[in-house]
Amino acid sequence: MKKEIEDCLKKSYSYMKNGWIFLHIEGDPYERGFQHGYRLGEELSKIIKTLKFITVFNTGKEFKFFMNAASNMFIPHIDSEFLEEMRGIVAGSTAAGFEIPFEGLLAWNGYIELLYYWYPSVFDKSMECKKNNKLDHCSAFIATGDATKDKGIVMGHNTWLDFVLGQYFNVILDIEPSDGQRMFMQSGPGYIQSFTDFFITGAGIIGTETTIKGFDKFKEDGDPEFFRARKAMQYGNSIEQWVQIMQKNNNGGYANSWLLGDINTNEIARFEQGLEFSDLKKLNNGYFTGFNAPEDPQIRNLECSYTEYNDVRGDGARRVRWKQLIEKYYGQIDIRTARLMLEDHYDVYLKKEEHPSSRTLCGHSDVDPYEFGGESGGNAYSPEGALDGKVVSGKLAKDFAFWARFGRSCGEPFYVEKFIKKNPQWSWQKEFLQDRKRQPWTLFSTEE
Repeated sequence: MKKEIEDCLKKSYSYMKNGWIFLHIEGDPYERGFQHGYRLGEELSKIIKTLKFITVFNTGKEFKFFMNAASNMFIPHIDSEFLEEMRGIVAGSTAAGFEIPFEGLLAWNGYIELLYYWYPSVFDKSMECKKNNKLDHCSAFIATGDATKDKGIVMGHNTWLDFVLGQYFNVILDIEPSDGQRMFMQSGPGYIQSFTDFFITGAGIIGTETTIKGFDKFKEDGDPEFFRARKAMQYGNSIEQWVQIMQKNNNGGYANSWLLGDINTNEIARFEQGLEFSDLKKLNNGYFTGFNAPEDPQIRNLECSYTEYNDVRGDGARRVRWKQLIEKYYGQIDIRTARLMLEDHYDVYLKKEEHPSSRTLCGHSDVDPYEFGGESGGNAYSPEGALDGKVVSGKLAKDFAFWARFGRSCGEPFYVEKFIKKNPQWSWQKEFLQDRKRQPWTLFSTEE
């Protein structure tokens, strides 16, 4: 058995660099899954422990309740290839000394869908988890043609999430499957897809997304988003094929505004996916931005309970700020200016140059008192916001490479003791939060 494990692991490797865990895995589904689980088992076990605590705290339901739901709802709708990969992750983690349940891994992969889409739709629609479905997941842009310095594609993204879970999305994952396209992405331990959604594929497709806030539709017998997103990355050979895979038996879970690019043609696209409605727009010249509110009026008005599209006290501020910055740098957008935009702290509502808050492109909800409200409201000084920054160009993507910074796009550190001392209302998370020191922008490549 030891020899078999050693032979399997020879095809994989991992290392730490500037707050990130770089993980390369390859081979058949179970094999690459085993490599993943064995190398990240300790981190995955911490995540499961965290989920068990915060799930019951936020919903009153034990994590096992959602594990059972994941098993019943997801397994019939996931291709055997990806179920095998997840079984491999569980086996690898167990072999490394960190036993986790298969249903727990399923629930982790579909956690957002379970808690913020399925649970509210099945139970009371007025539940607190529904009302708190802010899902401020990310600021993003993609540009091409006259908008960029070299006329090629440039794409940038930062992930917004509560720190207690978001702190684990520090994996740079390189998957070289026996079938389909190679994938290079940001991810988290135990994930078969990205979730934070920043990726490059062997077909020359790059992509990212921002979550649609206030989306309240869900189809229980559809295919989960995490499965569709992974399958689209691995088997989508064009933007159109990528979209087709995402649309097949869509369950409405984790609804996003996707920004996609084809580095072979320098074409970019915005694909906004609801449940009943979707919209695909493509450009060879120009840009798209992401700020958690959909541009499509049908999704915005018929499938969302609120979006803050026009509210500069909320996400409307980032919509306005993206336009200001893109126009400022139009024709000069490159890696350097992309970073500057993701690091931006201009507050559109207060018209202040350096005022980090939940309204700025680099989100800082942990210093925001939320005194101005907004449709979705918000908890004062909530430990959430931007957790990273990632930037890629077409030229870098051809070499499977991108720049990333873990912590926040601007680099400002987060220290648990200091935060809890100022905000004791969040002391219930203290055991599970981790410090994140200032990290540099770092270039990652599959050739390292």
